[in-house]
Amino acid sequence: MGLDSKTILKEIDADAVLITDEYNIRYVSGFTGGEAVLYVSPSRRVLITDSRYTEAAGKESDFEVVEWNSSLRKEEILAECIHDDKAETLAYEDNSMLCSEFNTFCSRLTEIKRWLPVGNALNDLRRVKTPQELEYMRRAESIGDEAFASLLKVIRPGMTELEVVAELEYQMRKCGGQGTSFDTIAASGLNSSMPHAVPCEKKLEKGDFLTLDFGCKYNGYCSDMTRTIVIGKADEKQKEIYNIVLRANLEAEQMLRAGLRGCDVDKAARDIIAEKGYGKCFGHGLGHSVGLFIHESPRLSPNDSTVLLPGMIETVEPGIYVPGFGGVRIEDMVIVTQDGHENLSHSPKELIEI
Repeated sequence: MGLDSKTILKEIDADAVLITDEYNIRYVSGFTGGEAVLYVSPSRRVLITDSRYTEAAGKESDFEVVEWNSSLRKEEILAECIHDDKAETLAYEDNSMLCSEFNTFCSRLTEIKRWLPVGNALNDLRRVKTPQELEYMRRAESIGDEAFASLLKVIRPGMTELEVVAELEYQMRKCGGQGTSFDTIAASGLNSSMPHAVPCEKKLEKGDFLTLDFGCKYNGYCSDMTRTIVIGKADEKQKEIYNIVLRANLEAEQMLRAGLRGCDVDKAARDIIAEKGYGKCFGHGLGHSVGLFIHESPRLSPNDSTVLLPGMIETVEPGIYVPGFGGVRIEDMVIVTQDGHENLSHSPKELIEI
C-alpha cells in the first residue's frame, strides 16, 4: 500500500529500519516480487532486489531501486546506505529473519553499534485495513462464494477429496482468484475431525461430513471461509453438532463490534460449545485477522486481549471435532465496525445435504 518514512519510524527508536518480511515489504513499498530487502531512514527509502525484479520494482514502487548481483551483494549496498546516513542503530524484524541471515548482516554491517529487534511493530501497522484493502478483501471473499456455489453443483459421492480441491481451486481461478490463500482443505468422513486435515484420495461416501476450508488472493489480499456439508442425509448426531457450531458462529458474530477484546468474543462462542458438552472438542482459537498474510493479528483467542478497532478483519470459525466420528467448522470473514460488523461471507450457513 505504501507508507512514508515518518509512519514507519514513528515508534521505532532507531536511525534506520531493515525490512525483510515479504508481506511488510509489499505493504511498505508496493513491490510484489518478495525477493528484496528494504532500507528505510529519515532521508532514504531503498529497495534492494536482483535483476529478475528490478523492472517490476521500478513500476510498482516509488522507492529507490538498487540491483544486487554477484559482484555487488545486498550487504554491501546496505553498508553504503548506513555509511551515508551515519546510522548506528538499525531496527530489524527478529520474528521473521533467519539466524543465519542475521549473523551475515551483523558481520558485514560493521558500522552498526546497536541492533534493535522490533518484534511485531511493523506487522501491527497492517492491523487496521484501509478502504482499498477492504475492497480487495470483499472481492476475494466474493470469489470464494462464487466458487463454492459452483462446487455444490458438481460434488457427488465417489469424488475424492483431491478432486474436490482441484474443482474448488479451478473455480476460484475461473472467477478471478490470483492464487490460493493457503492449502485448500477438503476433509470428509472421519478425516473431518482433524481441523487441518490434508486432502487425500479418500472418496466421498453417503453419510460423510465434508469440511471445506478455502480462500483465494485478489491483488495480494487473502480471503478465508469454511463450510461443512453432509454427503447424503445427516443423522441426528450430525445435526446436533452442526447446530451447536452454527449457534456459536452466529452469536459470536452478533456480539462482535469495536471496543471488545478478542478473548471476550472467543469466550462467548467457546461457552456455547462447552455448555453442550463439547468443550474439549474445540481446541483452536475462534478466529484470526487476515490481510496480505492468511494468519495475522489480532486474534479471537483466549490468549489475545487486544481491543478490536473499526477496520480490523477477523474470521469467526468455531468448530467441534470428534475423533472417530467427524467434525464441523463454520467460518466467516468479517470487518469490525464501530457498532457491529460487516460479514464478507455470503454462502449459506444452514446445513446443506447433497
